[in-house]
Amino acid sequence: MAALKARYDHLLGTERPEIVEIVSWAAGNGDRSENGDYLYGRKRMREIDRELAHLARRMKALRVVDPIEQPDKSRAFFGAQVTLADEDDNEKCVTLVGDDEQDASNGRIGWSSPLARAIRGASVGDLRTVRLPSGVKEWEVVAIHYA
Repeated sequence: MAALKARYDHLLGTERPEIVEIVSWAAGNGDRSENGDYLYGRKRMREIDRELAHLARRMKALRVVDPIEQPDKSRAFFGAQVTLADEDDNEKCVTLVGDDEQDASNGRIGWSSPLARAIRGASVGDLRTVRLPSGVKEWEVVAIHYA
């Protein structure tokens, strides 16, 4: 939530006013059809407005969840750190997070990713089959931890 709000505030308070100033200056220079500053500025302003609308919708629908307050900590839900083992006993630790905060390189997988959908609601010892682009893979839930 904080990252979305910071991006929204930056776009609305810093970037958009700068672009508006550039477009106003460029519009005063005469012919707008061949004025690169004007054309680029208008295009950038549309992009910023589109992103602001997207961020506003996301923040309105957003619900902040504290993983510690999960009532059933024996099952994998939002915010859980889940340790998985595949058929070759290779372990992988993932944290179930919102789609806006996913970072697969750090083990943070989005709530609607194929792996997260497969392990939602799982308990320790459950086997879950995941359909990935590389094929079907089976994972066993080894541990669940809420931090």
